[in-house]
Amino acid sequence: MVDTTPLTRAVDHFADRLRAAPQSRLQRGAAAEALALARELAVWTQRLEEPGTEPREMPDAGMFAAADQITVAGHDLALVLENEEEVAEALRLVEETQKRAGV
Repeated sequence: MVDTTPLTRAVDHFADRLRAAPQSRLQRGAAAEALALARELAVWTQRLEEPGTEPREMPDAGMFAAADQITVAGHDLALVLENEEEVAEALRLVEETQKRAGV
């Protein structure tokens, strides 16, 4: 079994930073970055769980839900990743998105 702890910790950290961010930062793009990441992680999960089916897009539930959306998508993905390379790639995506979001 692959260790996804670094990924779930990074996702949780990013989500905590979003929750602590001022509304102005969320409006300036942090929430949009988080939603884009959540959507990407959700599609990745769906492709692993349901190969050959069209992935569904995670809805935009508003800037205050972005932290919860990346938490759910990140933890769902962590449950289905199959190797260390996938974990490293997902971790890279989370870290890069957090930097772009500025939180």
